[in-house]
Amino acid sequence: MGSLKEELARFQKQQEKCHNMVANITAKQQAASNRSSAASGSSGAINGNAPSRPPVPQIKFSSDTDRLQHINSIRKAPVGAQIKKVIDLLFEKRQAFTPEQINEATYVDMNANKAVFESLRNNPKVHYDGRRFSYKSKHDVKNKDELLKLIRKFTEGILIVDLKDAYPNVMEDLQALKAEGTIWLLSNFDSHEDIAYPNDPRLLGIKVDDDLKQLFRSIDLPRDMLDVEKDLQKNGFKPATNTAKRRAAAQIQGISPKSKPKKKNREITKRTKLTNTHMRDLLFGGST
Repeated sequence: MGSLKEELARFQKQQEKCHNMVANITAKQQAASNRSSAASGSSGAINGNAPSRPPVPQIKFSSDTDRLQHINSIRKAPVGAQIKKVIDLLFEKRQAFTPEQINEATYVDMNANKAVFESLRNNPKVHYDGRRFSYKSKHDVKNKDELLKLIRKFTEGILIVDLKDAYPNVMEDLQALKAEGTIWLLSNFDSHEDIAYPNDPRLLGIKVDDDLKQLFRSIDLPRDMLDVEKDLQKNGFKPATNTAKRRAAAQIQGISPKSKPKKKNREITKRTKLTNTHMRDLLFGGST
């Protein structure tokens, strides 16, 4: 509060000086106007007309107390709050700012607050080139084409959360790529995190031999996901799920695993046969 009162006192003194300056300027302008009016009046008396001049508008200065209080509240805020304000500016504008420009935009005086300056200089989300600060995303992509190239490099998928801050409209571009069929957007069963996978166009239209299809169908898969994951690991593959971890977490939270309900024996009807035939054509291209 002491610094705020000192700033207000200095501001009031500046206002008094400005008022005195304006008063002197107004007095000089009025005197000049009177002399001009006298001269034009004498000539007007000769010519029979006296032109009138509009009065000089008086300059008014309003109190700037609210603005000074707002600036003071920002500069007295915790370091973390000031850092967030600056990072929000860098994230929104995606431009490089000098400390002076940041001060003008946010009222965060980094030159006067070394803690804020050093924290931003070492922040993983901020790039500092020795003069200016800018936002630093995890992946340096600027548009949809660069985004697609990046996703195609991650054949095992890339987390959406790592792409969200790449550039402002990245989420719209992800949905556009999904609609075009160039990528897949799926959720991880265990972590519930969204993942982007490349959709390799070279896999479209591949024909599979009938004997390979028959071999695939003849493989008897384990019913328990734990056994499936163990078999994958034995053959050198990394499972996409972690059933043991998920079940342990469920037990800690007191959630009992749901037992699968037994399927009722249903009478096979003509409609059932047609539906199964349709699914077989969909999955295996009509081969029986």
